Amino acid sequence: MLNAGPFVTVVENLRIGVLPVRFVAIDVETANADMASICSVGVAEFDGNALVSEWYSLIDPSDYFDPINVSIHGIDQADIQGAPTFQQAAPEITRLLGDQVVVTHTHFDRVAVHQAVGRHSISPPNCTWLDSARVARRTWAECARSGYGLADVCRQIGYPFKHHNALEDAKASGQVMLAAMQESGLDLEAMLARVQQPIDLTSSSTASIKREGNPYGPLAGEVIVFTGALNMPRRVAADIAASVGCAVAASVTKNTTLLVVGDMDVQKLAGHSKSSKHRKAEELVASGLQLRIIRETDFKELVALG
Repeated sequence: MLNAGPFVTVVENLRIGVLPVRFVAIDVETANADMASICSVGVAEFDGNALVSEWYSLIDPSDYFDPINVSIHGIDQADIQGAPTFQQAAPEITRLLGDQVVVTHTHFDRVAVHQAVGRHSISPPNCTWLDSARVARRTWAECARSGYGLADVCRQIGYPFKHHNALEDAKASGQVMLAAMQESGLDLEAMLARVQQPIDLTSSSTASIKREGNPYGPLAGEVIVFTGALNMPRRVAADIAASVGCAVAASVTKNTTLLVVGDMDVQKLAGHSKSSKHRKAEELVASGLQLRIIRETDFKELVALG
């Protein structure tokens, strides 16, 4: 048998996941549509291509619990009695994330952490963020345009987990990363570079279609609807959303993946005074649709961090 040589050996090791891999994955749940209202955090550490440690904590968000959020993750005011605030838990979170590649499935958990540290005037963790949803969309053709939610991708790779538990979701995000590296033959550094490229590397088209979303944007595939009193003109919000990949729709339907609500509309009556679009979105969430409701402020952060 001929010696394949060092280069082939390295490539084969990469493809079967022998080369060392070290990263952490984080997921959070929130009490309401304010993404700073973190009520639980899960962190999973991966090293040597395996889960090596895990950390979970309920968090007292010092905020109200919206019933729609409670229906998703099952955490309510009674559960967080005696739990640390985000400010109290921040040193441990910073220790776990510091100087690491930190994986989240979509940008939302990253934005929530960013919003929470801002609320409490805490320095953000010094880390490199990596979106496992963007990784999945560039790894499996079935996930490129749709079906890249965490539950969908985990079904694709055959990984069972309890969705909307922060620790379970963090571990699932890490498993998506390991499976994607195994499938693509790319290591962590290469993945960080790959997510900055278009999903389809063979396409030469860079033009976006008005209000249908830039196909190469970081949020390509999202279908966004705006409601309530926004600080920015609605047309400006729509143009920004389209520039980062969102298809902009006028009303909430089963295709909607993201509803942006004016900040004041979220705050009014602790969330009990809501637009018809907001109520329709909540009905769809309650029926099992993967639709996220966020404030205009969080939308701006989502775009800025994308």
